[in-house]
Amino acid sequence: MKRWTAFSAGLWALATACSDGAGPGHTVSLSFATRLPAGGLAAAHTYGAPQSAAIMLAGDTMTDGTNTLVIVSAQMVLREIELERQEVTDCDDSPGPADCEDFEIGPVLVELPLGPGTSEQVTVDLPPGIYNEIEFEIHKVSKDDQDDAAFRAAHPEFTEKSIRVQGTFNGVPFLYESDLDVEQELDLSPPLVIADSVTATNLTVRVGLATWFRALNGGLVNPDSGNKGGANESLIKENIKQSVEAFEDRDDDGSEH
Repeated sequence: MKRWTAFSAGLWALATACSDGAGPGHTVSLSFATRLPAGGLAAAHTYGAPQSAAIMLAGDTMTDGTNTLVIVSAQMVLREIELERQEVTDCDDSPGPADCEDFEIGPVLVELPLGPGTSEQVTVDLPPGIYNEIEFEIHKVSKDDQDDAAFRAAHPEFTEKSIRVQGTFNGVPFLYESDLDVEQELDLSPPLVIADSVTATNLTVRVGLATWFRALNGGLVNPDSGNKGGANESLIKENIKQSVEAFEDRDDDGSEH
């Protein structure tokens, strides 16, 4: 199932300011996913726990055999997404080196897809090259920075927040909010190759949502316990940071295979 979810209107300002402009552009779609296809997620993300301790049911419902977690909404604020070419040492150098392809955006709100499939967010034209890393920030929205003013006005609930998840834990409603503010640098292995013969392809960022609210043994934890000052705040933040990967996904099904 392929789902389309729009970013906040008017906030995607695409550019390839670091490109040398050589050669025609080739269309690359950027998609997001939260599930491995064909029910593969439970076996891949149990942190060493027995497979029976971490079960993902259909849609947005998870169980560990004792607790049941239902997620109805998962949102994340991102900014400064860029692709790094293989020959570049670090796109964070200032001024930015040539051959770093910037999406120069943000902050923007990503509505993570629930269940299988991907949510295609944006397309951009890139020049030919070999890209081996994608970088972006999970961004805590400032309460006073003018760069965040438009986003803050449109989404006041995200002031000093970067992530919001809503649902129920054992039937009781929860609202999980995080102020996680971190740069993610994700290797593309194999690299994303944009050749003259390639007219279009898709790059998927998969966020392992089913791993966020789990203890190290794979058992579910109450998302409320991860809110500011909660017993599992650090655990869940670390789970989120470790849950993200990226890969070329030509058939846009959420799988690198």
